[in-house]
Amino acid sequence: MNTVMLVARRLLHAFLLILAVLVLNFLLIHAAPGDPADVIAGEMGGATEEMMEDIRKTYGLDKPIYVQLGVYLGRALQGDLGQSFFYNAPVLDLVLGRAGATILLVTTALLFAIFIGTMLGVLASHKPKGIVSGLVTLISVIGYSAPIFWTGLMLVILFAWVYPIFPISNMFDITKDTGFFGYILDVAHHLVLPSLTLGIVYLAQYARLTRASMLEILSSDYIRTARAKGVAETKVYGHHALRNAILPVVTIAGLQFGSIISGAVLVETVFSWPGLGTLAFDSILARDYPTVLGILFFSSVLVILANLLTDFVYRLVDPRIRTGG
Repeated sequence: MNTVMLVARRLLHAFLLILAVLVLNFLLIHAAPGDPADVIAGEMGGATEEMMEDIRKTYGLDKPIYVQLGVYLGRALQGDLGQSFFYNAPVLDLVLGRAGATILLVTTALLFAIFIGTMLGVLASHKPKGIVSGLVTLISVIGYSAPIFWTGLMLVILFAWVYPIFPISNMFDITKDTGFFGYILDVAHHLVLPSLTLGIVYLAQYARLTRASMLEILSSDYIRTARAKGVAETKVYGHHALRNAILPVVTIAGLQFGSIISGAVLVETVFSWPGLGTLAFDSILARDYPTVLGILFFSSVLVILANLLTDFVYRLVDPRIRTGG
């Protein structure tokens, strides 16, 4: 199958998957207990029966569920995710306004976890029974076992109270007027603790995965042949072993993109990071169905796109897939 056909097929699959996600999210959210009209009426300061009926009629909540689903799908496919009950603003504007902060946090944490985790895994594979390997294994077990919110709180205590180096809330300091480059540095400064918290859990997984994969590759016949030919050890590790050992890491990175976004909800709540996680948390408490649906839809699209990208990167890294070998 040529590349154009492959891309067209993958995009069609992605579109059908997004459609299925839209339907599933809508049905799950509307199966949850509670009436959003109660919340909207409460925000208005009253809840008479007449007011409740007007609210349901205004937002289309008085219509049968299949009619609401049809209206929602029709609008969503045109880029209209509806109107927020709680914020009284277009959901698409709310989601896009917060998406940048979440994408920055998730991308930084993921790159940190992949790079440091892979390097630790390679180091640990050099002498599997050595001290470094034992330390990497211990750090990996602790990092993987610790809940995200606990890791975040420990970092806050360490770097905000004991050694007050990093800020512990918000994305930047609103009291400072530092110019463009000062703003970039300020955001980077605020990003350290949230991205560390989110990255440590995944770093541990990549370290263990890379170590196991490297040990398997290093015992292969072609590695022994390369060493017998006198190939330098750095080239054996960097060119022959790591290139093949990295394939499982690429696969897991794509699959984990969804879970790291869900983990961002906890991290954003702990550090008051103004992303989709805090928006989702507030919207769920307010039973703001359109906003919750918009966030789920946007997150699902990101995950599907990440898996698509992973598929193409995998084909790029491993020639056997391109040639069907």
